[in-house]
Amino acid sequence: MSQTQHASTPTSGPSPSPSSSPAAVPSSAPTEADLLDFVRRTATDTALIDSLPLDPEGRTWVRLDGPGGSEAWLIGWPPGTGTGWHDHAESFGAFATARGTLREHSLAVRLPAGGWKNLELADGVDRGRELPAGRGRAFGRHHVHEVLNESRAEHAVSVHAYYPPLPLIRRFSRTGAVLRLEQVERPEDWQ
Repeated sequence: MSQTQHASTPTSGPSPSPSSSPAAVPSSAPTEADLLDFVRRTATDTALIDSLPLDPEGRTWVRLDGPGGSEAWLIGWPPGTGTGWHDHAESFGAFATARGTLREHSLAVRLPAGGWKNLELADGVDRGRELPAGRGRAFGRHHVHEVLNESRAEHAVSVHAYYPPLPLIRRFSRTGAVLRLEQVERPEDWQ
């Protein structure tokens, strides 16, 4: 789970929808397709989406039970908030927008696992997509991206799932073609 600006303390929050209960998940490790199916189905659970407390100052989140032991989150995005550039280390994942519209900027490049602080990106690695309510995407390991709610007036809500559960998140800053490793967060930093 990543955050920028002010983020509310995780709440005990609502229970996951029946479709996300452990009895409804595969017994083996989930695939990217399984995670995408889960986030898309969960994003249609209106009662769950409406139960998320929204804060006008910062992102809010509630942990959900994801399929096959995955880590899942319901996240509220006030207008103008975003994650900043980051990756999810060895985890793959998926997310879907339940309300509003999110924009994702990503890099079509695999970063070295470690041993660097500054990296110059080649031309043509930037990708972008808009994810309005009902749209989602899956991504592989080492996926570097930032997710934004560019609306000036509307909260967005999304559902995210990662497998294996996030071992860490690397945060980056970017100036032009230069990506700089700024921080490494561990689960205790966001749970």
